[in-house]
Amino acid sequence: MIVKEQEFYINGLTYTIRSAAEKDAEQLSKIRVQIDGETENMDRDAGEGFIDDLGFQKIIKTDSEETKNLFLVAEVHNRIVGFSRCEGSNFKRLSHKVEFGVCILKEFWGYRMGKSLLQQSIKWADENAVNKISLQVLETNEKAIHLYKKLGFEVEGILKNDKRLSDGKYYNTVLMGRFTNTFHERGEEVCFTEGSTM
Repeated sequence: MIVKEQEFYINGLTYTIRSAAEKDAEQLSKIRVQIDGETENMDRDAGEGFIDDLGFQKIIKTDSEETKNLFLVAEVHNRIVGFSRCEGSNFKRLSHKVEFGVCILKEFWGYRMGKSLLQQSIKWADENAVNKISLQVLETNEKAIHLYKKLGFEVEGILKNDKRLSDGKYYNTVLMGRFTNTFHERGEEVCFTEGSTM
């Protein structure tokens, strides 16, 4: 789905959050590799799971057409410096939720781009009958976990020893989810009703 672009001015920097376009494919392919090499918060090392220009064009086209998908980019002076995706499912049993992921070039950390991308995604979800946003985050990424909780996400579980990092140690992945208020209340009601033996 395509959303209206928004401009932000944070800590002296102006940037734009907008829907990804097919013309962004080349930049996205390059910065994804760069970001993967800058932090161990991602699932991949630099170059792993490589997506070329054509691959990104296909993803962007699909996300623009699917009502339960959203691909956003953060842009500074026509340069893409980060992006996020919400990916839904065509399966009926999973159609109420999306998976969220976000990444920002390290030189642009501290400008709340991740927060802005997430807030725009939450706004889109709330306006388009998406009842749940799910995400995964490395346990050491405490700033992200704090932000997610601040924006209404709850810890739903832990994947123990899920990732082995460059220090040779294993780390947990935290599973988090954010529900719309009405869905959360209804979900609790349904669980109680179905679990009752009376």
